[in-house]
Amino acid sequence: MSETTNYVTKETFELMKQELHQLKAVERPAASRAIAEAREKGDLKENAEYDAAKEAQGMLEAKIKQLEGVIATAKIVDTNTIDTSKVTILTRVTITNMATKKTVTYQIVGEKEADLKANKISASSPIGRGLIGKVKGEIAEVQAPNGVMKFKVEDITV
Repeated sequence: MSETTNYVTKETFELMKQELHQLKAVERPAASRAIAEAREKGDLKENAEYDAAKEAQGMLEAKIKQLEGVIATAKIVDTNTIDTSKVTILTRVTITNMATKKTVTYQIVGEKEADLKANKISASSPIGRGLIGKVKGEIAEVQAPNGVMKFKVEDITV
């Protein structure tokens, strides 16, 4: 896993810390109990319950490790200090697709916060990368699987 900075809002950072606490304090002990209970049922070679409990524990530990990594590399961005003269992380950018003339507003966020249904796109996505650094009125050219897409930056807000 590459050491990249994960830009997050204070709210997202707190939610990640709560999730990590839940995983460590509640789910990890529950996984250990499930393994112990399955182990008590006898022969481990043919104990599907034991195998499933061990696999679930492995997946839980991987999730904990991944979340710890995200938290360790998180950089909290204060929305009050964001420069709206150009597109940056956590700005809301209103763009018009030059081909379809459709206008949409996206918030540029870190990978952990990306949620297309909430109009939050990752700064590392093709559109996000194409928009970063652009100013109002500028055209961003984004390489997409079906060719180059052009977006005009209409507005930049927080």
